[in-house]
Amino acid sequence: MMREFEIERQFNIKIEVIKANKGIYYLKTNKGERCLKKINYGPQKLLFVYGAKEYLINNGFDKVDRYYLNIDGEPYALVNEDIYTLSEWLKGRECDFHNIEEVKLAAKTLASFHEASKGYDPPENSKLKSDLGRWPHLMEKRIKSLDKMKDMIRKKGNKKDFDLLYLKSMEFYKEMAKKALQTLNNSSYYELCAEAEKEKGLCHHDYTYHNIILDDNNNVNVIDFDYCKREVRTFDISNFMIKVLKRVDWDIDFAKDILEAYQSVSKLNKEEYKVLYAYLQFPQRYWRLANRYYYNEVNWGQNTFAGKLKAIIDEKEKYLDFLNKFSKEYNLA
Repeated sequence: MMREFEIERQFNIKIEVIKANKGIYYLKTNKGERCLKKINYGPQKLLFVYGAKEYLINNGFDKVDRYYLNIDGEPYALVNEDIYTLSEWLKGRECDFHNIEEVKLAAKTLASFHEASKGYDPPENSKLKSDLGRWPHLMEKRIKSLDKMKDMIRKKGNKKDFDLLYLKSMEFYKEMAKKALQTLNNSSYYELCAEAEKEKGLCHHDYTYHNIILDDNNNVNVIDFDYCKREVRTFDISNFMIKVLKRVDWDIDFAKDILEAYQSVSKLNKEEYKVLYAYLQFPQRYWRLANRYYYNEVNWGQNTFAGKLKAIIDEKEKYLDFLNKFSKEYNLA
């Protein structure tokens, strides 16, 4: 149980209203509206995230959920060994991924964020988070895990709908994953990682609709930097694109508009397109859903899991058609 008086004491505020809201708390205080969040990682990682936000703000990218400091000058409160952060409550609406104009604004904002993050040196005592150079290994590991999960099903007596759907579809997605790995291995991935290491830029790593908040004047605010880390920027771009494209039937025009909007702020080179294509080819959603199911990562019901898997499989033809058009459009074949 969170002790409110401890939050009040450590942040020097008076809470008038508190409401739970999607895993966070909305607070109305004597100093204005605030967002209180319990975080599930340690203070060293938090200092990395705090330092990143401060660096972005100082670099002109100030549309972020800035942390308030406690009475000791730290960006968190420690309550019964739990860590809480306090930030401004940013008013606005979540980005509508069906609305191409809002999607283009989000793409430009992502590019501005990537540019503003360059040169970030984390504060002392913080833990540097980085995925640079890890993706070939991660892809290999995930390809193997697709087989492992298949073996787990074979050993099961009572096979559920999800198991049967997985057995029918797995080989196709395993082949897609192998193609993605081949694309990545044939690209200048490691050179781009070395460049990113030099530039000291960041990726948001969770750039999706509920973390992209538009105000009444269509200014874009970006929130929830919990997963931000050093990474090649094409990871963020591909992740954002997939989250949009799965909602619009893998419409190639949306993809082209996203990349055009991004590049109106920051240009991508030919080698970055190859790495981007590898990420788009990799069946991350399929692997992640199966991983969640077989390793009990989330408590969804059987029907929810089977429904989500069926939805991914049903997209297959549109997804393949999109990849084909994308590779022709950007001369990646």
